[in-house]
Amino acid sequence: MKVLVINAGSSSLKYQLIDMTDESVLAKGNCERIGIGGFITHKTANVTDSHEADFPTHAEAFKELIKMLSTGENAVISDMSEISAVGHRVVQGAELFSESVLVTEETLAALAPIADLAPLHNPANIMAIRACQSVFDASVPQVIVFDTSFHQTIPAKAYMYPIPYELYEKHHIRRYGFHGTSHRYVSAKLSEIVGKPLSELKIITCHLGNGSSITAIDCGKSVDTSMGFTPLDGIIMGTRSGGIDPSILTFLMEKENMGPKEINDLLNKNSGYLGVSGVTSDQRDLTEAADSGNERAQLALDIQRYQIKKHIGAYAAAMGGLDYVIFTGGIGENSHKAREVACENMEFMGIEFDRAVNHDARGVEICISKPGSKVEVWIVPTDEEMLIARDTCGIVGKR
Repeated sequence: MKVLVINAGSSSLKYQLIDMTDESVLAKGNCERIGIGGFITHKTANVTDSHEADFPTHAEAFKELIKMLSTGENAVISDMSEISAVGHRVVQGAELFSESVLVTEETLAALAPIADLAPLHNPANIMAIRACQSVFDASVPQVIVFDTSFHQTIPAKAYMYPIPYELYEKHHIRRYGFHGTSHRYVSAKLSEIVGKPLSELKIITCHLGNGSSITAIDCGKSVDTSMGFTPLDGIIMGTRSGGIDPSILTFLMEKENMGPKEINDLLNKNSGYLGVSGVTSDQRDLTEAADSGNERAQLALDIQRYQIKKHIGAYAAAMGGLDYVIFTGGIGENSHKAREVACENMEFMGIEFDRAVNHDARGVEICISKPGSKVEVWIVPTDEEMLIARDTCGIVGKR
C-alpha cells in the first residue's frame, strides 16, 4: 500500500510518498509559490529535480507532483492508481476531533466554523484537500490527521484559561496545543526502543525548532503542553515571543499606538530569537553570533535553555514523577549545547547527563544520559509524515 502524505500551506504543498509495506519513503518534495508562479523540488533516492512550474492553484501543484512521481526515468510509480490513500495534515481540530478521521463532506463542513481558530493554516489545509479531490478519483480514500488531536486528553485544569467562562463557551478559547503528531510519534518510538509500554511511562517531549513546544505525556496521554490557544504561547521561538505578560499588549497599544495587526506581527514575526538578538531567527546563526561575542544573541539562547529547563521541572511536578526526557525537532536533534544547558544541574530530579555522548550526537536515536540515571534523556528524531501515513492506513483499513 502506497500513501501520499500532504502538508499544505497557503502557497506551498509539501509531500511524501511512502510504501507502507516496509515504510520506505519513495519520494518527497515541495511545490512552492502556488498562486504567484510556481516551483517544485522533487527528491528520490537517486535524484533531486528542481524546476519552475505553473501553479495557479493547489490543483495544478497536485498534477505536477503526480507527474513527477509517475513519469521519466526516475519515476517511482507507473501511474497514480498505485496511490492507495492520501493523508493530510490539518493544524486545528479544536474540540471536535480527538483522533484522525476520514475525509467526508460532513468532516469538511464541521471544519468550516473553526477556521478562525487557525486562520493561517486551516483554510489552506482545506483548500488542498479540495484540490486533491479534484485530481484523484473519488474511490481513493483521504484522511485528516490533526496537530491538536493528541492534546485532547489534557484535563480542564490545564487547558482552561482563567477568563470568564462564557468566553470559552462562546469563542472556544482554551489551550489546544500543537505539534501533536511529533509528540505522539517520538513518545511511541521511545516506548518501542526501550521495550516498555507507554501506559507505564511518564515522558516529557521537547520539540524544538523554529517553532517549539514541550509536552507532558503520562501513560501515553498528553496532560499538558506549552503551546496554547495558538502556536504563539509557550517558550521562546525563532520569531515568536512565547508566553508573556498579557498587559504588555495593552501597554504597547497605548504607548506605541499599535493596533491588533501590529501587535500580532510584533509577537509572531518580530520577537523570539530575532527580537531579542536583533540578528537572526535561525539557531545556527544565533549560536555563531553568540560564540563571536554578541551578548544579545547569547541572551536569546540563555532564555531558550532556561525556559526548557523550567518546563521540564514543572511538568515533572505536574505528573508526579518522570522517567524520560526526549529531544526532537531541528534544534532538539542537532544542538548539543541546547540539550546540555537544559539538563545541567538536574541531578536533584534524577537526570545524570552524559556531556561526552551528547556532544557528538546529532539526528540519531541515542540515550544521552549516563548509565544508571534514574531519568533517561534521549534524542529521538521525529517523523510526522510517517505517523500521518500510519494513521491513514489504520483508518482506511477500517472501511
